[in-house]
Amino acid sequence: MTISCGDADSGNLIVQGDNLDALKALLPRYAGKVKCIYIDPPYNTGNEGWVYNDNVNSPEIKKWLGEVVGKEGETLDRHDRWLCMMYPRLVLLKQFLKDDGAIFISIDDNEVASLRILMDEIFGSNNFVATIAWQKIYTVKNNARHFSEMHDYVIIYALKKKQWERNLLPRSAETDEDYSNPDNDPRGEWTTNALQSRNYYSKGTYEISCPGGNVISGPPKGTYWRMSETSLWELDDDNRVWWGEKGNNSPRIKKFLSEVKDGVVPSTWWEHKFAGTNSGAKTELRSILGDFEEELFNTPKPWQLIQRIIQISTDKDSIVMDSFAGSGSTAHAVLNQNKKDKGSRRFILIEMDKVVSESITSHRMRSVISGYAFKGKKKEELYNVKLTLSNLKNTPEYLEEISKIENDKSEEYTRTKRVLSDNNIVYQIQKCYKIKHLNRYT
Repeated sequence: MTISCGDADSGNLIVQGDNLDALKALLPRYAGKVKCIYIDPPYNTGNEGWVYNDNVNSPEIKKWLGEVVGKEGETLDRHDRWLCMMYPRLVLLKQFLKDDGAIFISIDDNEVASLRILMDEIFGSNNFVATIAWQKIYTVKNNARHFSEMHDYVIIYALKKKQWERNLLPRSAETDEDYSNPDNDPRGEWTTNALQSRNYYSKGTYEISCPGGNVISGPPKGTYWRMSETSLWELDDDNRVWWGEKGNNSPRIKKFLSEVKDGVVPSTWWEHKFAGTNSGAKTELRSILGDFEEELFNTPKPWQLIQRIIQISTDKDSIVMDSFAGSGSTAHAVLNQNKKDKGSRRFILIEMDKVVSESITSHRMRSVISGYAFKGKKKEELYNVKLTLSNLKNTPEYLEEISKIENDKSEEYTRTKRVLSDNNIVYQIQKCYKIKHLNRYT
């Protein structure tokens, strides 16, 4: 087993060797210290047509099964062998987690059911947090026999669910685009929530007389007003109820942008536009590796997917572990998030294959730290504002901000442009570059 580090003081580790042996060696030092574990184990698809084997029949796993399970391992089916391989590794990984830590595991339909049973046994069903569906592909495969599979899963378990707290995701122009200010409320832009709810409420069946004269006899059938009549009129006195432009609509409760949380509660559906795709990750990996000829990874995980996990589950000084390191996307994501929020997170990566560890994982980290040439085209939104009737008067200010960004970024990107998006009146700048040195951390 060999251990490779970046800067002596960085605390980052890339370990080459069987991950079971490596975990045992690392445990005395890191037990109870890791905030987030992300692993992308073999999916056990049966695909043996590429070098980094996604199959429990790989020589390393067969050797391990023979030593640990014995001759019985030769007669087990591939699902049983997969479970034999995963069980002791997950038992060890659990011991690395802090009391407020969590593990995130990428998987697909081949073993998701088996994995849930295994995790319930090791971590306890009471510590299951969620299953994320990640949109790994965004184009339909017309040659699919049954359905075009477009998502993988990320299974989440906490060590102690009651102590694990997820972070909010940063707000974006898209999350705020439903806010506007049609009545020029001095508190700024707002959106609304319906007054009715399906939950029973004993004081939620009253008649409402709208300011415009319309009388609403009660909530829609099968629902209840979710606040008392007294509370509704108290909110109305504070101009927190929207009755529609003519004052005769069913009341809706205002929610001001200035009063919402600083971030967004993460959902379990992760679209490709913010979590990346396998194909995008593969293209970027080729750019990073340069002249490396062998195609080791058909479906590498995008660092965007893992960075989102890191945003949700870590503090700025957390340790992140990945015992199936592969192409090194986890370390890439840690470095990107540190750059974004000036954090000091550290990563511990373990990779079994010597060629992968030396030629891919370590190579990628050196390239990411020093900067690498990206070959292809990428676009990134730099500015986005939705125009509404209430903020239309601010258009000159928006144009001035756009011009400033264009001037500041003129040397960094090959071109910028202003576009309309999704039929909304939106000003955007996008950066497009063909060959640029990205992610320079030095």
